[in-house]
Amino acid sequence: MIHSPLRRRTLLAGAALFALQPWAYGSIAAQGWPSRPIKLVVPGPPGAGMDIFARLIAAKLHAALRQPVVVENKPGANSLIGTDAVAKAPADGYTLLFTPSSAIAINPIIQPRMPYDAAKDLMPVAQVGASGILLVANPSTGFKRLADLVRYAKAHPDKLVYGSWGNGSTGHLVMEGIKAHYGVSMQHIPFKGSAQLVTDLLANNIPVGFTDIASPVPHIRSGKLVALGVTGSARGPALPDVPTLAEQGYRFDKDGWYGVFAPAGTPPEIVQRLNQEINRILSTEDVIQQFSLQNMPRPPIKSVSQFAATVRQDIDAWQNLAKVAKLQID
Repeated sequence: MIHSPLRRRTLLAGAALFALQPWAYGSIAAQGWPSRPIKLVVPGPPGAGMDIFARLIAAKLHAALRQPVVVENKPGANSLIGTDAVAKAPADGYTLLFTPSSAIAINPIIQPRMPYDAAKDLMPVAQVGASGILLVANPSTGFKRLADLVRYAKAHPDKLVYGSWGNGSTGHLVMEGIKAHYGVSMQHIPFKGSAQLVTDLLANNIPVGFTDIASPVPHIRSGKLVALGVTGSARGPALPDVPTLAEQGYRFDKDGWYGVFAPAGTPPEIVQRLNQEINRILSTEDVIQQFSLQNMPRPPIKSVSQFAATVRQDIDAWQNLAKVAKLQID
């Protein structure tokens, strides 16, 4: 259920804790790591954009670390289930999280009862890509751009439904912001992931929705789906003709991201090693090309502290949007 007012909770204190995590103080050297397989938890289902990128990074880390990096999908509750599993895992470098920004920067804002405290229980390791998300429609709607959707929603209050990959997802929050900005009403249907949402968009079981940046690309190219726009600061490389929502008049242009996190207390040597290896992987032409094919811009290269700063900034930006949208999840 969505209701108002938004609870502020302890966001400022939580954001500040990202600057005070154990990596800043050093730790006992993690000798011999890794000596066994590493588990990379993905808090979403197989087949969606997050899973695609996680498996790409896992395969490259396997080669770099000479130990298997096994992807384990734990979908559900807008990434809460998988994220919580890692937050409560041993801080030994053998359980990592590959997550969208929503699990870290948005869930604490709109979820009144969190099973984990992202600021206290998780450590940023490396940012893996930054991009917007796609606003996609079934061609039967006749929608071509955001203005068409807004026009229809104004003429048919509460008749239009839209999907996202979960309550509290970036797509959910952005669309609620759009509703508030344009003064329209639509009903939200949460899915368990972008893959399921794209399937229902193709079947015309739902007319429009926000998906990840990659999953619907082949269907958009084939004409089976229509991209109305993309959030974030730039157009996607695989769909250069699809304008950003900012270009279309909706000015919120915050990028989402994927990131790797570790349980709080993981030795800083391990965190630093992972950051260096992941950044090296992201710098290779092979990976840059694979990101482009999946409609992702060239991945940013950030240190642990730079990524932690990004997390803090995003908490502020998404909190402001949540206030405008008056969004909170029960």
